[in-house]
Amino acid sequence: MGDLEGKKDEIKGRAKEAAGALTDDEDLKAEGKTDQAGGKVKEFLEDAKDKGEELVDKVKDKVQRKD
Repeated sequence: MGDLEGKKDEIKGRAKEAAGALTDDEDLKAEGKTDQAGGKVKEFLEDAKDKGEELVDKVKDKVQRKD
């Protein structure tokens, strides 16, 4: 879900940045860049969370095999 939210923010940010460029609105361009960065952070954190969950599952599997 976080990946989808992150992608949505990136797309929204690109649209804002483009609109700001077309209208010469520096604030809108900056807001768009901020939205894009936020989307990338969300994606990164979701990926890290998924990798952490995979690692926990692998450790659980190894512990269960030793029992």
